[in-house]
Amino acid sequence: MADLPVSADYRRLFLDEAVFMDLRSPGEFAHGAFPGATSLPLMTDEERAQVGTCYKQRGQDAAIALGHRLVAGDERERRVAAWCEFARRHPQGYLYCWRGGLRSQTVQQWLADEGIVYPRIEGGYKALRRFLLEELAHSLQQARLVLVSGRTGTGKTRVIHALQGALDLEGMARHRGSSFGHLPEPQPSQIDFENAVSIAFLQQLARRSGPVVLEDEGRLIGRLALPENLRQHMQQAPLLVVEEPLEERVAVILDDYINDLGARYALRHGTVEGPALHRARLLEGLDGIRKRLGGARHQALRATMEQAFDLQHSRGDPQVHRGWIRELLEAYYDPMYSYQLAQRDGTELFRGNRQQVVDYARSQLFC
Repeated sequence: MADLPVSADYRRLFLDEAVFMDLRSPGEFAHGAFPGATSLPLMTDEERAQVGTCYKQRGQDAAIALGHRLVAGDERERRVAAWCEFARRHPQGYLYCWRGGLRSQTVQQWLADEGIVYPRIEGGYKALRRFLLEELAHSLQQARLVLVSGRTGTGKTRVIHALQGALDLEGMARHRGSSFGHLPEPQPSQIDFENAVSIAFLQQLARRSGPVVLEDEGRLIGRLALPENLRQHMQQAPLLVVEEPLEERVAVILDDYINDLGARYALRHGTVEGPALHRARLLEGLDGIRKRLGGARHQALRATMEQAFDLQHSRGDPQVHRGWIRELLEAYYDPMYSYQLAQRDGTELFRGNRQQVVDYARSQLFC
């Protein structure tokens, strides 16, 4: 065991986008993991609970003995085969458990018994997670943040995707950041999101000079909260403000939330269930802002949205959604944006349409 490789170079692991074999239980993995990690548990949640109870009642030796009885025979062979297959497919990978203790050491030895020498992460998941929390704080002290701001529908995310020096927080959160931003795919856990953000900053600062450009976000992206230290730095960051005429903004919303989002629901859930789920999600989003709209306006907009979906279904024409989109922008999102922009402490660097903002950023920020 003493001769088997151990790594504690956490920075290099994340910079190299290392692949991980996560040996924790499925429940632990679901609570939080890292990009590039695959769940291949030594024990199930139930087995881990039994071993934990045994440890508390009878001590470590009894718990270890129980673990070996639970993971034995055909079940052990099946799990060892899965670990061997993973290691052969990912010879540059690493394994870890919660703290780099008995679980990862046991699997590392069982792999060695099969002729596979596979490195273990010193300190396990806990050490990697602590490193990322500390590293995000360090990155934010080093980084110069610039925010892309603008009214809803100006295409801020399009600007983010056009700049190599930008990070897509909404992409990492798997949500488009508004009341209507639910995607067909579920959002990651809060810990997964925080880990992804820290890794993205680490990699960006290591690979590129210049500022880190982010889309202006509120405290929440869907159900996920921005790390508080990131939110505070964003509050004071300078702004690039995107301006587009109302009809262009309506077209962007139509493309993003009707055409693209509808296609994604259909692809994931089928051509019957997908459109129904898409419609239901957008109506739920409207219901979620009922109080802010006021009862009468909410009911009128809901009726207009339902009618638009009916017409789209019968005619196959998504343009019928323009009416409720335009009204929602003018009556709800524009006043809210004006208020939120007034709360920002950062100075305005530039104001223009999408292409002008992209050109400014490329010539002035990344020159």
